[in-house]
This record gives sequence, structure tokens and C-alpha cells, in this order.
Amino acid sequence: MTGIEATGMPAPEAKPRVAVLFGGRSSEHSISCVTAVGVLGAIDRDKYDVVPVGVTKDGRWVLAGAETASWALDSGSLPEVDGSAQAVSLVGQAGVATGTAELLSSVPGRVPGIIGEVDVVFPLFHGPFGEDGTIQGMLEMIDVRYVGAGVLASAVGMDKEIMKIVFAAAGLSVGPYRVVNDADWRHRKAEIQPRVAELGWPVFVKPARAGSSVGISKVEGPDDLLPAVELARQHDPKVIIEAAILGREVECAVLQGRGGTEPRTSLPGEVVTGGNHDFYDFEAKYLEDGAAVINCPADLPESVIAQVREQAALAFQAINAEGLSRVDFFVTPDGSVVINEINTMPGFTPKSMYPQMWAASGMSYPELVDELLQLALARNTGLR
Repeated sequence: MTGIEATGMPAPEAKPRVAVLFGGRSSEHSISCVTAVGVLGAIDRDKYDVVPVGVTKDGRWVLAGAETASWALDSGSLPEVDGSAQAVSLVGQAGVATGTAELLSSVPGRVPGIIGEVDVVFPLFHGPFGEDGTIQGMLEMIDVRYVGAGVLASAVGMDKEIMKIVFAAAGLSVGPYRVVNDADWRHRKAEIQPRVAELGWPVFVKPARAGSSVGISKVEGPDDLLPAVELARQHDPKVIIEAAILGREVECAVLQGRGGTEPRTSLPGEVVTGGNHDFYDFEAKYLEDGAAVINCPADLPESVIAQVREQAALAFQAINAEGLSRVDFFVTPDGSVVINEINTMPGFTPKSMYPQMWAASGMSYPELVDELLQLALARNTGLR
């Protein structure tokens, strides 16, 4: 907002205030914390005021401090939001629809104090209770702008079964799969193995609504199937089992277009796993140096690159995504492209695949962060 200072001169234009949210209740809490370190370091403080807000593993919101600068996954312990820090809450402004919210301090037995107005929220949660439409619904309810996909797109992008149904309806090629829900496990367990055997072996067993390769197993035969389902169920009572697809793992970054234009796509990247990892599991992604190599841009024929980019944009539009997404594919030996999944809040450290693909396409990490904030500030709140 603008105003007139006592000198009679116009007051300087206020910088937009960004609340960066991270941590959260999912098993990907630590990954979210590390993502926040990268984003907090990349936001231009001459252009934005920034308030880091951590969410503890039990769902409490607190002001984060300088400790975030030391967070890393290779430090010997996984980073975690400190629940003893100053508690805060984000509330809508009563009686107005401005696209902003108030950040309040929260101390038991005291009147809440106003920390300041928030113009845009950058939610950096991965997994359930953040990437799945829950935080997006809360932000919609209090009428504040935020970075990334809305409620429906976030929920569809989080649930691998529903995602595949939507992709197939949009004409994208989806690999064979089976779903084991809680009722199947409790009452029809004997039927699981014959259904899965129809896919052929090996298969990949995954929590249906988790990311970062948490709880995933590669199963070579029927004897190991039920233990793998049990492992996945530690993260989600709904489990998806996918047929193994022989092909290269290729990913493409998507960025919303400005002013309603078509989504923008990066050059694709390729993940090549090595060492003791025959697929891209949690350790290969985050903990073991050299366990995975990211080639960006991927060494693919121009026709395949064009197909990957076209299908990534189509997937983005199929779920009605906004802001950003990373779309993952398999490219088979005959050049066919099979979609695996979409991530509406992909890993976002400077070393993560999404920023690396944009860097290879000509957009630096700070430029990417700024573009996402500008897209969020430009969009309407409510139905759109």
C-alpha cells in the first residue's frame, strides 16, 4: 500500500510479505525443511519481506529462526522444526476479501499479537497434510494468495490411483497397476497376490499418497509381496502396485504460463541410479552421494524430447495445476513415452531435479523462485 509521510513525500511502496511454510506432519517433514533452506536463501530480500514459519510434526505453527541455515540431509541427523519456538497462526481479515491474511503470535493466556500482514504464502510441504490440498483449502478459506496448485489439483496429484485415472481420461499412456485399499487388506487379503500376479514380476509397491520414494519396495516375486504391502501401509492405508516398465526414467518441469497462456516446459532430465540401488529410492535421492546421477538435459532424440514436453504440459492441464509441477515418465526402448506421476510440489532445493531442469533451460534458481511468487501474487483468490 502507498501513503503520505509527515514530510509530505509519498511513502515508499511496501514490499510484499511472503510467509514460507515448511515442515509439516508427513513422513517428508525433513525434506520439506531442506527445501525451505534453498527457497529462503534464494528470495530477493530487496524485493520481498520474508517470514519463515515452520510446522512441527504434530501440526503446531512456529516462527523459525536462524537454525534453518544449518539444516542439511547429510549432517548426521534429519532436520526438524523446533516446537519450542514462538507459536503463530495465520488468520483471514474479517469482513474483507483482499487476498492477504494476518500472521498472529499465539501465547496461551495472552491476547494474540499481530506480527504483520501476509501477501502471499509459499507452502513447501511434501506429502500428506500439505501437498494434498489440505493446506491449500485452509489458505482458500482465509482468502490469501499462495504459490502452487489449488485444492483439487493438489489432491489429485497426491493420490496415485486418482491421478492415473485422470491421466488415462486425458489420453496419456499409463502403465498397468493394481490398488490395495484398507478393506482389501483386512477382508480380502487372499485375493491380493493373484490380482497382482496378473501384472507380471517384478512390481513396485508404493503408498498411494506419499512421495520422495518413502515406503517403496521393488518386489521380485509373490513371496515378498505382502511384506512390501505392509511396509507401504505404514505410510498410507491405500497402496498402489505398479508393473515394472522397462525404460529410462525421464522428468520434465512445468511452470504456469503468465496471464492465462499455455504452461511452460523445461528440457527433460534423466535419473540414472547406480551402486546398490536398482531404483530411485529415498537413500539414492537424498542420502548417498553418487547413488544417482541426474543428466540434464537428457540425451534423447529431439522427437522424444518434444513428446515428453507436450505430455508434461497436458498432464499439468489435466489436473488443473497451477504454479509448478514436475512430471515423471518412462521412455521405453522403442521410444514410447509412459507417464508415471505428477508432483505438484516437487523437491525444490537448488540440487533438486525441478530447479536443475529449469537451470538447463535458462532460468536460474532465484529467478524461478521470483517467478513463482509473481505468478501467485497475480492470480485471483477464490474460484478462478
